[in-house]
Amino acid sequence: MPDPATSYLGFVEAVKICFNKYADFKGRATRAEYWWWYLFTVLVSLVLGWIPFLGWAVSVAVLIPTLAVSWRRMHDIGKGGGWWFINLIPLAGWIIWIVWCCQKSEAMPNRFGEMPL
Repeated sequence: MPDPATSYLGFVEAVKICFNKYADFKGRATRAEYWWWYLFTVLVSLVLGWIPFLGWAVSVAVLIPTLAVSWRRMHDIGKGGGWWFINLIPLAGWIIWIVWCCQKSEAMPNRFGEMPL
């Protein structure tokens, strides 16, 4: 197992992980995995979003893995995945969510599993 302090998760690896864990809401996701996936979804939406049916189909296709990686991201900082619903609170919820997603991973194993990577 690589040392988490010295390992690097790149864009392609993070996207592969998210597609491989398409509907896996268990375990943990690092900051890099979450933010690289987020960048991927934004880029795909910008490129394909203006094409009526294709943009809609892509949005539906990435919905479940986006929820799954978000859920696992909360697990990584020691919170239950249900905290995702804080996003339903306009502005304040979004700010809290972004702050939480920017936090460092818990260095030790937590109730959701071992540290990823």
